Amino acid sequence: MVLLRSVLLFALAALFEIGGAWLVWQGIREHRGWIWIGAGVIALGLYGFVATLQPDAEFGRILAAYGGVFVAGSLAWGMLVDGFRPDRFDVIGALLCLAGVAVIMYAPRG
Repeated sequence: MVLLRSVLLFALAALFEIGGAWLVWQGIREHRGWIWIGAGVIALGLYGFVATLQPDAEFGRILAAYGGVFVAGSLAWGMLVDGFRPDRFDVIGALLCLAGVAVIMYAPRG
């Protein structure tokens, strides 16, 4: 149950951070305005809050592992929202990052 909770929190954090950054990008680069930017800033703040809910208490470990989730999540967001098509090296890199997440977060520790 702790593993499932942790994975779901990483997914939610990715949604808030990647979505927030995308909203800011849209607001500035695509000239959609301050409402988009403000929504992005709120989402980015929610990302920071969600990260604190991880069962592990080590800030460095959580943020390091989240980096791998961010890499894979960013590619997935690009595919779903922007029509980006990753090549095999993007996919291999994302899988390596997710393997790193698994080692950092879920390896047995004494």
